[in-house]
Amino acid sequence: MGQAHPEEGVISTQTTTASHQAGGTFWSYPVLRLFAGLALTTIGSSAMYVVSVVLPYLQHEFDISRSDASLPYAAIMLGFGVGGILMGWMADRFGTIIPVLLGAVGLTCGYWLAAQSDSLLTFTLIHGLLLGLLGASATFTPLIADISLWFNRRRGIAVAICASGNYLAGTIWPPIVQHWIDTDGWRSAYEQLGWVVLMTSFPLALLLWRRAPVLDRAAGSAAGGRAATTGNDTARPLGFKPLTLQNLLCVAGIGCCIAMSMPQVHIVAYCSDLGFGAARGAEMLSLMLAFGIVSRLISGAVCDRIGGLMTLLIGSALQASALMLFVFFDSLLSLYLISATFGLFQGGLVPAYAIIVREYFSPREAGTRVGIVLTSTIVGMALGGWMSGFVFDLTGSYGAAFVNGIAWNFVNFAIVFWLYQRNKRQRLAAA
Repeated sequence: MGQAHPEEGVISTQTTTASHQAGGTFWSYPVLRLFAGLALTTIGSSAMYVVSVVLPYLQHEFDISRSDASLPYAAIMLGFGVGGILMGWMADRFGTIIPVLLGAVGLTCGYWLAAQSDSLLTFTLIHGLLLGLLGASATFTPLIADISLWFNRRRGIAVAICASGNYLAGTIWPPIVQHWIDTDGWRSAYEQLGWVVLMTSFPLALLLWRRAPVLDRAAGSAAGGRAATTGNDTARPLGFKPLTLQNLLCVAGIGCCIAMSMPQVHIVAYCSDLGFGAARGAEMLSLMLAFGIVSRLISGAVCDRIGGLMTLLIGSALQASALMLFVFFDSLLSLYLISATFGLFQGGLVPAYAIIVREYFSPREAGTRVGIVLTSTIVGMALGGWMSGFVFDLTGSYGAAFVNGIAWNFVNFAIVFWLYQRNKRQRLAAA
């Protein structure tokens, strides 16, 4: 086949040769790596969704308020966020396989120890330190940053597929965990998740031993991909200092994910309060995240055509409109429909941040910068999960919590709209 052009989806002589021997591009090493990343993200992200399912059981067993029962979720998301920066830096320095192996250890031990917890404090610390900081963080940020280095022209759809593991986890695990809880209790469910991680994550991690060729080719100031072909200067992205743009993306990420977390964290408890039962809420969460997968794949393909900023702007507007529906409708059928709509509208938001980072920053900083920006989205999820519980405790209903989420969504929309306008002006000036 010869050497692949840098703009192709598979981007090295070594990988294109392997592709030819395997019988086609579909079976190339980057594609194999992509699906290994998808599987690892699906397994590792289980930690974020099992907490939502067990929330009502924790509240009953430890005799605590709704906001206190939300603390393990906040802890795992904060640990997930801080760990994302650490694991992204580690991946830049030592390769992706090292943080992924550490994550497998953290998840396995975290699940088993959480099952033995005798207090909310212990349960929360295990979620924050083992399942979040050391565990789940290693199976998301490093893998998202890593896969963006193996694809160029089709980077958007590749990142979307890998990131879909996060929502695939939300589709698969809540019904399974709910079944385990109904059968043997929530502690047994945690033990069984530990065995799943142990038997699957370590073999999958061994597929990630290669280094991306683009890292060997990139100069220190080269951004690669769209940034190199649209005149964007990585020293002054969108006319900002790199740190300024990064901080703006972080604030936008916090805003959009405070809004996003409201239904994802509290839909099970919300359904219980309305008298529909926790099982119906778990089904809605699964439905929401199943449509989130569809959204991520569509948004990834759209990203490849219109860029990350425009994709993020559209997604932000659609998410706000779906949140408004929760305020006005609360029947069982309407909640199923709104959950599906919400998933379809918001699923592509988080991967768009990773695409924007790769469009405007150097690939040599991908792990660290993607880690920082995605950490802001995770901080938003953690704050939003706790904040919604706090508002519920104050008001006795979730109505005000949905309004709070909508307000934060508008913060996100305003920032992204401003960045998009700056990008548009720069393109016109260059033309």
